[in-house]
Formats: sequence, structure tokens, C-alpha cells
Amino acid sequence: TDPTLSVGGMLKSIGGNIRIGSSEIFVTEACEYTNSFLSFFPKIAIILNIDADHLDFFKDLDHIRESFKKFANLLPPDGLLLLQADIPDIGEIVKDVSCPYLTFGIADKEAQESEGADLPDIYATDIEYDESGHPSFVFHMKDKEVTEFKVSLSVVGRHNVSNAVSCIALALIIGGAAGPDNLGIAKTDDKDKLIDTIIRAADGFTGTDRRFEYKGTIGNVTIIDDYAHHPTEIEATLRAAEKYPHKNLRVVFQPHTYSRTKSLLHDFARALSLADEVILADIYAARETDTLGISSRTLMAELEKLGCPTQYFPTFDEIESYILKKCTPGDLLITMGAGDVYKIGEKLLGK
Repeated sequence: TDPTLSVGGMLKSIGGNIRIGSSEIFVTEACEYTNSFLSFFPKIAIILNIDADHLDFFKDLDHIRESFKKFANLLPPDGLLLLQADIPDIGEIVKDVSCPYLTFGIADKEAQESEGADLPDIYATDIEYDESGHPSFVFHMKDKEVTEFKVSLSVVGRHNVSNAVSCIALALIIGGAAGPDNLGIAKTDDKDKLIDTIIRAADGFTGTDRRFEYKGTIGNVTIIDDYAHHPTEIEATLRAAEKYPHKNLRVVFQPHTYSRTKSLLHDFARALSLADEVILADIYAARETDTLGISSRTLMAELEKLGCPTQYFPTFDEIESYILKKCTPGDLLITMGAGDVYKIGEKLLGK
């Protein structure tokens, strides 16, 4: 389809985060921070999640949900909205939308086979993981014109299964193989060829920089870098790491902004406690200057309450020295956060 792209992460396949295409299709990754996504004019939208974040701008989750509701209402009557089925009280988000909407997500086999089971419109079942933690699954769409088919991914994590399901559905709809006829903007008469293209594209996608990005191996210790800086993202990354080959899972976490750390402190501790050990750096201030009486030592105290082995060091040099002493062959080390924590892994690897 030769689309124009503008995404948040650096994508190796396009050599950056922007691609200029020659078609009328424009794909962008939108962010709710400062309500910037309300300045767009989408024809089709995918909402992956609605969670408490950017609480230096939003008052609370209700305020965030109200913004997402406004975003959904930007869609024209001849547009389409896809929403993750697990979003709480989804009816409130879609009750005033003027266009059709579809839900997507993951379903277990029992729910799929149960009479009257409440399933999303589009869903994955039969998730399996290979030795590298890459999932495969069976794609389903309630639109009876679409045949069920198996998809394999080259990225890790259950959350990426859900992400892929939404993208596959959109590709089928744009290709004219499912959904509203008016959205078949790249129609093909060969549905089997379209599905084969989708399967190859899903398998060929290897992710973006700083999303479970393999950085290298030193002393048989694997170093991964990840941008996760919200508890939901951290949990998704660490759940993905559980399927990845490792002996001990150690996380170097750099909290991002004082306001986020303070407002989601307990959630951060709960998510990080999935690791075998957490090593904390100082909070990355980013756009903030006021500490709000919060520090990485506060987070360390919360992790210790949960029984999670935790260390705190004020400098990257001290963290690197500790890692060199503590990590053993077979360990998985993840540098995590939206600041400059990635530099630790790169220095250890001599990059």
C-alpha cells in the first residue's frame, strides 16, 4: 500500500521513525499526553489500552478516559474503531461514536468453545512459545468471510499477540477481505494471497529500538534494553522475559519523572517484583524539577516490603561495577526506563 508512517520508536525496516509514501494511507502512533491526539482527524483508530499515566497532566484515570472518549468521537460515520476488549467499561468509551467499532483481544480455548461465551470480535487462541519466547497463535475473526489461520511472531510477549491481532484485522479490512466495504481501500480479489502476505509480514516484524531490544551478550549474560516506564509496560516486559531463556532475571530500572513514580509507586513495586533482582538508578527528571518528596530509595523500600531483592546506586558507574560482580552465566539483564539507562548495557558491551 506504500503508506506514509510516523511512529514513536525507531524502526530498523524504515531506517528511523518516519517514512514518506506515495499512497493516501497515513499511519501514525498517537499519544494522549497533553491531549495531543485530539488534534488528529483519523478515519480508522486502534486503541490498545487506556491506563493511568501522564498524571502530571491528567487529574486521574477518569480524566484520561474522558479524553479517549473524545478521541473516539473524532472518527467519522464511515470510519472504524478497534478497541482492546479488556478495557474496563468499554461501553462508556463507545456509546456516542458515530462509526462501527470492533473489539479485539485474546481468548482461551474453553471460552471459544463455550456456548454463549463473551468473545471479542477479533481474537487469538492457542498461544504457544518457541525456545526464544516468540509466540504463535491462531487468529479468529467473527466475520465469517475470514478463515482462521495461524500466525507466528518474531517479537516477544503476550501483549504483542494482542497488538498483532488488531493489525491483522486492520490489514484484512483494508484489503477488502472483512469488515465494512467502504474501508477496503486496497482491495484484492485474492484473499489467500492477502492472508499469506499478512502471515509473512507478522513473522518478519522484529520490533522497534528499545522494545525488548537485544543489545548483546557478555560473559554469557544476555543484555536486553526496554523503554518500559509505566507499571503496565513493565509487567508486560517481565512476563515476556519469563518465556525468554535465562537463569536469573535482573532488572536495572531508572524511574521516569517524579510525578509518575509518586502516583504509581505501589504499582511500580508490584510490577518490578516479577524480577529476581531489581537494581535502581536515580529518577530521571525529564521535564520535571520538583522531587515531590519521592526518590528511588522510596521505591526500594516498597520492593523490599514485597520481598524482592533490591539494590540502589546513585551513579551508573556503581551500577556497572555491581553488575559485573553479581551477574552469572545464563543471567538475563534488562536495562529499563525511558531515560538514558540504556547506556549501562552499551558500556558493559563496549559499545
